[in-house]
Amino acid sequence: MKKTAPVDPQPTVLFVCVHNAGRSQMAAGYLQHLAGDRVTVLSAGSEPRDQINPVAIEAMAEEGIDIANNVPKILTVQSVVDSDVVITMGCGDACPIFPGKRYEDWELDDPAGQGIDSVRVIRDDIKRRVEALVAEIAPTR
Repeated sequence: MKKTAPVDPQPTVLFVCVHNAGRSQMAAGYLQHLAGDRVTVLSAGSEPRDQINPVAIEAMAEEGIDIANNVPKILTVQSVVDSDVVITMGCGDACPIFPGKRYEDWELDDPAGQGIDSVRVIRDDIKRRVEALVAEIAPTR
């Protein structure tokens, strides 16, 4: 019997950046907004901050997505194990690698310390990438 990769009806996606306060939170917000219950969304950081970047919150609010109550979380091995897709954003080698997972590294500027105009550019880049990801892993039926 030929074994094919299982098609998870609800894949889990983990977004990882250093502080889990900007890029990964914006990506998670978009994925949850665009895919709804078709995807389980996780985010974490290798060195999480104590709060979400307020400029990232503002930029996402402009899109009608509220990430204000999110809390940065530490990256754990278990969160990687539990994920089907792991997307890193500038966290280097901090993320453990396990066979059978899809890994992508999205090169994105860090919104930390940047003004709203710069963060909007980062946000819009993240949105395009998340839209493409949704089309691949959780297309509407």
